[in-house]
Amino acid sequence: MAVSMNQIPNDLRVPLFYAEMDNSQANSGATQLRRLLIGAVNDDVTAAPALQLPSSSDEVATIAGRGSMLHEMHVASRRVDPMGEIWILPVKVTGAKASGKFTVAGTASAAGVLSAYVGDARVAVTVASGQAAADVATALAAAINAATLAVTAAAAAGVVTVTAKFSGELGNDLRLAVNLRGSAGGEIMPSGLTVAVAAMAGGVGVPDLDVALALLGDAPFEFITHPFTDAGSLAAFQALMDDTSGRWAWLKKIYGHVYSARRGTMGQLVAFGRGATNDQHMTVAAVEPEAPTSVWRWVADFAGRTAVFIAADPARPTQTGALLSCMPAPEGRRFGLLENNSLLWAGVATSYHEGGYQRIQRAVTLYQKNAFGQPDDSYLDSETMHQSAAILRRLEAVITSKFARHKLADDGTRFGPGQSIVTPKTIRGELIAEYERMERLGLVENLQLFARYLIVERDETNPNRVNVLFPPDYVNQLRIVALRNEFRLQYPDTMAA
Repeated sequence: MAVSMNQIPNDLRVPLFYAEMDNSQANSGATQLRRLLIGAVNDDVTAAPALQLPSSSDEVATIAGRGSMLHEMHVASRRVDPMGEIWILPVKVTGAKASGKFTVAGTASAAGVLSAYVGDARVAVTVASGQAAADVATALAAAINAATLAVTAAAAAGVVTVTAKFSGELGNDLRLAVNLRGSAGGEIMPSGLTVAVAAMAGGVGVPDLDVALALLGDAPFEFITHPFTDAGSLAAFQALMDDTSGRWAWLKKIYGHVYSARRGTMGQLVAFGRGATNDQHMTVAAVEPEAPTSVWRWVADFAGRTAVFIAADPARPTQTGALLSCMPAPEGRRFGLLENNSLLWAGVATSYHEGGYQRIQRAVTLYQKNAFGQPDDSYLDSETMHQSAAILRRLEAVITSKFARHKLADDGTRFGPGQSIVTPKTIRGELIAEYERMERLGLVENLQLFARYLIVERDETNPNRVNVLFPPDYVNQLRIVALRNEFRLQYPDTMAA
């Protein structure tokens, strides 16, 4: 019997027709690139953290608390990524809550509107002529509490004390301000009133991410988003993703990439990037000191936009992607070309403001040096990591679909047609064919050179094993066009004519 059957036995004698299904040649399925948001819950949430798939942002509010860090991250992510499968992992931070103040003084001499900001959220309070500071403060506190924000407010003697709903040092990241958009945006302080702002401060504490990340198990996620960039948190994510025992290890093959964000001056962020973990599996986006948007909303937007682009094509650059929930720093306070270039050399991802939106400029990773401490740009861009994961998943699908229960023989073995036998030459042919398909999809290039350098051979010591040296040439991203304008005032030939 030449044809290898999977289920129908060779000793069957009962007539007549039998059929079995074999899908080994039919697999064309794509991998779902799932998203994961990790963020703090409000301090009054008592439920134990658990990996969950919410159906809406309202459900996240029920789980993590309305206005919580995780709730705001989900709202921002869902706005830019309406179709992705977004999971959440709530974490509880113990420590102290951050707080700040709006101090209102004077008496309004004309009616107007007071525009206060908590982060990038505007809270508008109508002020009547003759209204006293204490009354305005009471109205402002009530308006803040009525909104879905990450803080609560209390007024006393003209002072509105704003307190984060969750403990931890990231509460200090919330920016408080008044009339951010200025007179050009229709925001003018009512005559007779003044408002002094005391920045959020006093937040203390970071999450125990080792405990939280253990809840992930081997659940696959291509985009893991979080706002925690303290040394302990970075180390926890590095262990989660590493190439030896983490999600990129040969025995796990889960892959994925981690996204975060950090606020600071150029000098602070450069120092952070150069001193952080040398990790190709994490991208940290820079946030300017005076950008009103919190780092957790910033990274949710940044990673959400990236997820949409990468899910469509893992080899295309994510640059120019619009961040719909990020409010930029004021004009003159934004990072320019020189600052962003320094940040990129330090392994910190950058963005810029154009056309009414903050936009991704380049999503580099924290990887900068090889094992000997020498400069290494092999893992410079996050797109390279997503591209690698896409290629490896395609190769695994080919091998496991077509050869899952095959026998292995040497090249040149004479076996009958239909036998479930594979040789190194057969595997080589399948890998070249798959490479050609990936070339048509724009993931790789130079098929002929790839075929020349591809090695598929039977292991010399283990007769049941095939070793492959797979040397793909990745398609690159267009990053820079450098043009020299060698102008003339008049071409000589024209003068001669």
